[in-house]
Amino acid sequence: MAKCDICGKGAHFGIKVSHSHRRSNKIWKSNVKSVRCVIEGTPKKLHVCTSCLRSGSVERA
Repeated sequence: MAKCDICGKGAHFGIKVSHSHRRSNKIWKSNVKSVRCVIEGTPKKLHVCTSCLRSGSVERA
């Protein structure tokens, strides 16, 4: 679910490195909200990241 329906931004994977340099896998989830948007004149529920909401690429219902 953590994927934006507008830009396709999803989770990022990497390696977390502690102070003692022990390494473990890490996942960074994108900030995705469930929002009612107007798509082609009809309101629809979409999963949209907050950067798309701020930029105005989505019109809220």
